[in-house]
Amino acid sequence: MQTIASQRKIVVSADGTGLVSQAGGLLLLETLRITGLNKALSAQMERWRPPRAVHDPGKVITDLALTLALGGDCLADIAMLRAQSELFGPIASDPTVSRLIDRLAADSVRALKAIRIARATARQRAWTLADNHAPGADGELIPIDIDATIVIAHSGKEQAAPTWKKTFGFHPMTVFADHGAGAAGEPLALLLRPGNAGSNTAADHIEATRLALAQFPKHRRRQVLIRTDSGGGTREFLTWLTKPGRQLAYSIGFTLTEEVQTAILALPEQAWTPAYDAEGQVRPGAWVAELTGMVRLEGWPKGMRLIVRKERPHPGAQLRFTDIDGHRFTCFVTNTRRGQLADLELRHRRRARCEDRIRCAKDTGLANLPLHDFAQNQIWCEIVALACELLAWMQMLALHGSSARCYEPKRLRLRLFAVAARLVRGGRRLRLRLAARWPWSEQLVTAITRLQALPTPT
Repeated sequence: MQTIASQRKIVVSADGTGLVSQAGGLLLLETLRITGLNKALSAQMERWRPPRAVHDPGKVITDLALTLALGGDCLADIAMLRAQSELFGPIASDPTVSRLIDRLAADSVRALKAIRIARATARQRAWTLADNHAPGADGELIPIDIDATIVIAHSGKEQAAPTWKKTFGFHPMTVFADHGAGAAGEPLALLLRPGNAGSNTAADHIEATRLALAQFPKHRRRQVLIRTDSGGGTREFLTWLTKPGRQLAYSIGFTLTEEVQTAILALPEQAWTPAYDAEGQVRPGAWVAELTGMVRLEGWPKGMRLIVRKERPHPGAQLRFTDIDGHRFTCFVTNTRRGQLADLELRHRRRARCEDRIRCAKDTGLANLPLHDFAQNQIWCEIVALACELLAWMQMLALHGSSARCYEPKRLRLRLFAVAARLVRGGRRLRLRLAARWPWSEQLVTAITRLQALPTPT
């Protein structure tokens, strides 16, 4: 069968002028402006600016964060911004960027502190601007999810080591603030660790939580709910969380011990109530019960409740040694006194959103740590956090009220950031003319206009 459609030959030339790719990056530039992140970084990193230097270290770090948010994954990808100085401004050369990372790594403790202070300052501003669209604005608890992940290393980088999954690389601890089902989340801490770091190391959980709480706006610190899997279910970590004066709620996975299994078998049938699915509806084949009075919890924090979930494994799942009577059991502990057991258990299982946040972070520079020294890669992790925060704040401030608030980085790049435009000068103004036939042009214009209407911090 022959087609009657003809395809014309496209002649290519490199002589276009006034054109800008990644024009949607203006969303991120406006987010930088209104949150004051660029100014905060410049102020905090002034000490690392050599005499007579042309480029501001804070601007260089900001440009690297923009690069990762737009899809880059190494220092050299900053060339994407350098090629479009009309939109992104003057961009440092590759040697200048490398030298800055070296200077920061040589003084990593103070450098990391400086970047984190700037992030916390900008977060306070972003949440204030977001008003009732910000996490916790409804007075509910704000979940902070702590989880570790594996980052593969393909060469002998400093402190790369064999991991518990029989791979080789690093085992960073991540902490994300959950914005809810209809929104994204933002990183509060990315704590780089060697590949052989443990999954249930209490000291690392405590350090990651300290870093996360330091990032939290002060007026929201009494609305914190700490969530982890069973790796955080250690006596030391729970004791630290419940230290007098902290006022932290928690929902922590708990190991299924022999004593817990015995208590489960002793539960009467009427003690089990139906569990909920992800939509908050009763799920057939799943139940929840409380074990608090049936297991000895001496030495654990006072007021700790032990809750267990029972469910039938999905078809094809291989039964585990701890699966009793053909059912799968999982436990968690919480200090929340009120609420239905099914609601508390559903709240705990929503911790699984952290896996999506980690996946998005890996799509924004965390999948590969491109530098050799451990301190350099920790600086890189802070830049990854900056990039993820820029995306989350932009969605919270510019895309609220639409499904785009929960877009993952890949979709943001394909639909909003990657659009081409023409930069036109006239009347002492610059105008960015987006492609009229791009399906998401109107959405992009609306979002940019919304950000431009917000004031710059003084």
